[in-house]
Amino acid sequence: MSTFTEVLSVIGFVIRALGFALLGFGVGRFTMDAYKKAAWQAQIALAVGFFLLLVGLTRYASPGSMGMFALGAGAALLMAFSTKKSDDAEESKK
Repeated sequence: MSTFTEVLSVIGFVIRALGFALLGFGVGRFTMDAYKKAAWQAQIALAVGFFLLLVGLTRYASPGSMGMFALGAGAALLMAFSTKKSDDAEESKK
């Protein structure tokens, strides 16, 4: 019975890590998309909210979960900045 519990525990850790990565990607993507379209007041609120979320997760989540969240959010930020460069290149061709 102990082996079964250990297997379920490992599966739970993997699912939690993937969930935090997806959460980080989703929150990062939402923040970047909303940030581009918002007024400056909303941009400030989005930035402050995102960083407060990072602070809260750093304090209350496990280091592995926080790391996966950061990787997901970083991927979303990199995608937002890389699509901007490709959009600029397409606009300059026109």
